[in-house]
Amino acid sequence: MNLFWIKFKDILELIVFKHSIFALPFLFSSMIIGSKLINGTPWFGFKALILGIICAVSARNFAMATNRLMDEDIDKDNPRCANRPNISGKIGKKSVWLFIILNAVIFLFCSYFINTLAFYLSFPVLFVLVIYSAFKRFSSLAHLVLGFCLGLAPIAGSVIVMGEIHIYSVILCLGVTFWTAGFDLLYSLQDMDYDKKAGLYSIPSQFGAKATLLISAFFHVLAVLFWLLFVWQVWGEALGYIALFGVCISGIILFFEHKIVRNNFNHIDKAFFTLNGYLSVLFFIFILVDLLWN
Repeated sequence: MNLFWIKFKDILELIVFKHSIFALPFLFSSMIIGSKLINGTPWFGFKALILGIICAVSARNFAMATNRLMDEDIDKDNPRCANRPNISGKIGKKSVWLFIILNAVIFLFCSYFINTLAFYLSFPVLFVLVIYSAFKRFSSLAHLVLGFCLGLAPIAGSVIVMGEIHIYSVILCLGVTFWTAGFDLLYSLQDMDYDKKAGLYSIPSQFGAKATLLISAFFHVLAVLFWLLFVWQVWGEALGYIALFGVCISGIILFFEHKIVRNNFNHIDKAFFTLNGYLSVLFFIFILVDLLWN
């Protein structure tokens, strides 16, 4: 039994499970908006909730494990990654492959029971989740590809609840994409020197720290603008001033995130996880309160 829990903890460390907090609130935000538009209530039912959570978790597990496997040749020489379970030997390559296949099957299986569109889209979604690791080897667009991977969450929410890709979910997807790409740029500053040595095409390694901070700030401005456009898209039908206030709070959080990182790169982890975790949860809470208030 103790061996099982040790392996379980190693798996959670491999996929950095705590970072699931970034995408899930945006999935739920999209689902309650979709339900409000078609049902007149934010509640979308237990079936959609359970299948949505399973799909989100299995897709992320698949993406993270695939990334770890594809990046082994890069990570093994990076001091920051030396303690990852697949690098240290806690988890073998066969186990990682088994975990990848298992989560892909779970994702496809659950998508089938959501609706036809969800099942058809599940295959290209898995493809998109795989290509991020390849992009960093030849293009600086890898940060945006990663952002789009998380940005798929609100589109998934629309598909799960409404059976279609509604325009609000596309706008919210773009906001999440630029938000994620922006904080990934800040996070990747930690690996700037190593990426240069390894020949990787991260924006910090290609353009330097100052340019990275500027591009990250620009991405976050775009994120807030798309979030404002998202609220405007469903203004009156679903959202109002409470959601608008929530977007403003999100913008303030991003401002402090940049202020923290600019003052001291040693605080990147704090800015990356703590502030962005708060932001995603608060974003959902403001959306939910607005829907319930109206």
